Amino acid sequence: MKIYSMVNRLLFALAAMVICTSCNSYKNVPYFQDLKRSDKISDNVDNFSPITIQSQDILSISVSSLNPEAWKDDNNKGGYLVDLDGNIQLPLIGTVKVAGLTTNVVQQQIRKKLTTYLKEPTANVRIMNFKISVIGDVARPNVYPVANERITVTEALGLAGDLNITGIRNNVLLIREIDNKRQYINLDLTSAEIFKSPYYYLKNNDVIYVQPDKTKTNSGDRSYRTVSLVLSALSVITIVLTSVLKN
Repeated sequence: MKIYSMVNRLLFALAAMVICTSCNSYKNVPYFQDLKRSDKISDNVDNFSPITIQSQDILSISVSSLNPEAWKDDNNKGGYLVDLDGNIQLPLIGTVKVAGLTTNVVQQQIRKKLTTYLKEPTANVRIMNFKISVIGDVARPNVYPVANERITVTEALGLAGDLNITGIRNNVLLIREIDNKRQYINLDLTSAEIFKSPYYYLKNNDVIYVQPDKTKTNSGDRSYRTVSLVLSALSVITIVLTSVLKN
């Protein structure tokens, strides 16, 4: 009986070692851990700021009026590139300063200037090259175009197929370039405070980097150690059983 008890203990220890070496720490996996889900909670969205136009942005500008023949715009298919001085060149009205302004403000300015040449003009302005990048330990790292001017960190990660189980959730890096300056911001996805962050809403050309934890790089070594443990335990069990059968 002592022999069989020893074998059982060996099997139990083997199973425990396999589980411990193959599982990831669950406490670091869930998002928004401090959010009280038992209650209905409402928050005011006061951390969204409209996108402002920057140099090297490409703008799509469409104009309509009661005399459309007066507006000849052969170059609009490729958009208008904002030059290094923050300007674009438009038919009829010439140079328009757009850098630092929202698309809504720019279209109002264009409409106002066009009233000299067009009857009841309207203008629509959109950033054509609005994109964000998601790299690192996610399912689908890529550069993603954004059709509108409002996208959040969680939406961007959703486009990338979410973080892998080995992605570090409490230290996601946001890289942002604006006004010729680069910022590096750490975001904690395990806390609901992310929704109140001024960086929750992304800007054009933002980059999100998800760092893998150590289990990602050690997965090969971990698998090798697990197999070695299994083989060693089986060898011991075989020796013990052989000894029992001989007796």
